[in-house]
Amino acid sequence: MNNRWEELDKQYLWHPFTQMQGWCENEQLVIERAQGVKLIDVQGKEYYDGVSSLWVNLHGHRHPTLDAAIKAQLDKVAHTTMLGLINQPASEYAKRLVEVLPKGLTKVFYSDDGSTAVEVALKMAFQYWQHKGQTSKQKFIALANAYHGDTIGTVSVGGIDLFHRVFKPMLFTSKYVPSPSCYHCHLVPENEKSQCGQVCLQQLEAVLKEHHQELAGMIIEPLVQAAAGMLTQPKGYLKAVRELTKKYNVLLIADEVATGFGRTGKMFACMHEDVTPDMITLSKGITGGYMPLAVTATTEEIYQAFLGAPTEYKTFYHGHSYTGNPLACAAAIASLDVFAEENVLENLQPKIEVLRQGLEKFKSYRFIGEIRQCGTIVGIELMLDKAQKTPFPPEKLMGGGVCQKAREYGLIIRNIGDVVILMLPLAATSEDIVKVLEMLDKAFQDVFADITGENYSDPCAF
Repeated sequence: MNNRWEELDKQYLWHPFTQMQGWCENEQLVIERAQGVKLIDVQGKEYYDGVSSLWVNLHGHRHPTLDAAIKAQLDKVAHTTMLGLINQPASEYAKRLVEVLPKGLTKVFYSDDGSTAVEVALKMAFQYWQHKGQTSKQKFIALANAYHGDTIGTVSVGGIDLFHRVFKPMLFTSKYVPSPSCYHCHLVPENEKSQCGQVCLQQLEAVLKEHHQELAGMIIEPLVQAAAGMLTQPKGYLKAVRELTKKYNVLLIADEVATGFGRTGKMFACMHEDVTPDMITLSKGITGGYMPLAVTATTEEIYQAFLGAPTEYKTFYHGHSYTGNPLACAAAIASLDVFAEENVLENLQPKIEVLRQGLEKFKSYRFIGEIRQCGTIVGIELMLDKAQKTPFPPEKLMGGGVCQKAREYGLIIRNIGDVVILMLPLAATSEDIVKVLEMLDKAFQDVFADITGENYSDPCAF
């Protein structure tokens, strides 16, 4: 054990999504500080933050605009409750956010993280229909392989068995439909995927037609199912889903916790297909990766359904102690300032192309299957035999092996099973992207050479 921080960690902490037996048996990396797109450990070694500290960091660490905003707010007040009080940053950010959201989303409800934002949306959709007199509309429809969080309500609309099966006795029942980004759709030829999307839409319509009277809402991760392995949806699918939910009078909830704030190349993924959902859930990058904050934004129509005299009991009885936290809202305002002042979205387009071109090389590698990219979001699938679509045995832990090897070269990335995830901060330069792909390439070569027992001079032989 290399320092007292690791000793304290292993003695007292329980990490998320981590088998602690293995964690405590192995040496772990201790991060002390960060600057820009790099993390720095207690030994002074630098690492590229290849997953944006779990997809939250947008503008780099220690960005002067965000640092200054938080410090300035701290000189005023750190937190006041929103129960019976107003604070300036929460009010200002709500206005600023509505100005950049898909048109028609006009009301902002604050919470703490992605899971709570989705919980708010589910409860809000349920209660909306109760107020509208359509009390049978109580269930939700979601996609196969969906992930919307880890609280009980969000797990109830999740579809990843590995994460959720142990909790099934605790959950409410939802309906699921095949997703055009589901695993089997990534086993068909590229020219057949649009047809697969149409089949999925037909199945969705069949469920909506039969069950719309009991469905309060449909929840979807637009364009990319992130925790499922960065599975991407075909063009036009999201827009068609919006049309079907309108046709059958079912609310559409867009979970943009992972895809929001520029990750897909536009401010929000829904904007790629000019879709306005009934609700949108946001977190992760909302404060540029500085402070916990989440939003559920909805329409004026839904908001109006909750208005009434106290004796009508139409109030939305939901809240969080740190709702609208001034420090977090100050950071969120500063993040929008950076988007505007640094032309983040405009400058992102050539970097997305550099990323796309750099990933091309990996397509020839023997043990790399599909490479999925949507804007700055990348998932690289590892396969034992990509010609036969044969995965590696789970016990090989190939994805984790690549991530561990990448650290030796100065790159921190994460895997979801045997899908290697790369999601750099938006602040990464084209030069950063090239360097990161070179590090990743070295990690692939080392791990793949271990499989074959050969030291290839030509990496394309992999």
